[in-house]
Amino acid sequence: MLFSHMEMVFRALADPTRRALLDALFERDGQTLAALTARHDMTRVAVAKHLRLLEEAGLVVSKRRGREKLHFLNAVPIRLLHDRWVSKYTELWAAGLTGLKAELETPMEKVFEIYIRTTPERLWEAITDPAIRAKYHFGSTIASDWTPGSRYTLNHDGADGPLVEGENLVVEPPLRLVQSMHATWSEDAAREATSRVTWEIEPVGDSCRLTVTHDQLSDTAPEEIYGGWPMILSGLKTWLETGQTLTTPGSLMYGER
Repeated sequence: MLFSHMEMVFRALADPTRRALLDALFERDGQTLAALTARHDMTRVAVAKHLRLLEEAGLVVSKRRGREKLHFLNAVPIRLLHDRWVSKYTELWAAGLTGLKAELETPMEKVFEIYIRTTPERLWEAITDPAIRAKYHFGSTIASDWTPGSRYTLNHDGADGPLVEGENLVVEPPLRLVQSMHATWSEDAAREATSRVTWEIEPVGDSCRLTVTHDQLSDTAPEEIYGGWPMILSGLKTWLETGQTLTTPGSLMYGER
């Protein structure tokens, strides 16, 4: 199944028109079909067909906002492709390209989607259990009593205090978790206002579709606030499906527990 999905990603990226649509979302995320059509010499039907193929490959995620349907670039499949095919010797080069995205856009909302062969209950446990969380979240554990309105912290043995702190706004196990998020791991991160992270789990056959939406970001939010999600979710998928941790340089950059 993993090979089949990778084939879909490669086929989607092979078409220049679809790459142009991804470039448009690269420059400005969360666009409507009308906005994307206006930038290309194609009909709405043709653009919609390309977007559907990109969604099937997981490279684009669409979300309803009132009467509008917005399209977001999903970096998770590219992260998985990178982890599978890009050698450790090109890690810094690839990370530089990822950082370029933050310089070209004004992020307000980020949407990440991934399919994981697991149950909702196991996925919820992996998100909320401190020991499991450390397996894929750069060695960091999470602490909370997981009740609505309760506080949570993300912690690491090498840090003097919490890396992230916030409130559990909505707790609906095993399908939905909404949290406020204030990062404190650096001076730049600490200066950023509190944002919001929503975890949505949907059973799909023998798997789950996990959608992580990071919104309420200011237009000057540093890339470090939201840029780690593709690697985190890639590590989560790897752990749940294989019991192994990622060994790419990026996944080990903060040290192992």
